[in-house]
Amino acid sequence: MSKLTELVKSGDFKGEKHVPSITVEAVDGGVKILAQVGEEIEHPNTLEHHIAWIKVFVKPEGSPVPFEVGSYQFAAHGEGEVFSKPEVTAHIKTDKHGEVYALSYCNIHGLWENTAEF
Repeated sequence: MSKLTELVKSGDFKGEKHVPSITVEAVDGGVKILAQVGEEIEHPNTLEHHIAWIKVFVKPEGSPVPFEVGSYQFAAHGEGEVFSKPEVTAHIKTDKHGEVYALSYCNIHGLWENTAEF
């Protein structure tokens, strides 16, 4: 039996359309996080093949565990000719450095992850 963590895929978002890209920017007293799927290679996002959600976590330096910043569902996959763009922006307040983790789920190709430092 596999562990869930063994089923999470990773890669370079510039060469794989399912890997979430992460951009971090220092802002007044905190960090602005942009997590998106399809920055370099657009994902189809149709009813048949779409990114269903993105979750964002942060692990501040010295913390033993990551904290969930947000969970973002995408529900428009072509119904009424409206298509979701799997992109989220989150803001956190912290004076520490650390890591951001983004996890995305494609209804056909499963779980994908990426990590960035802040």
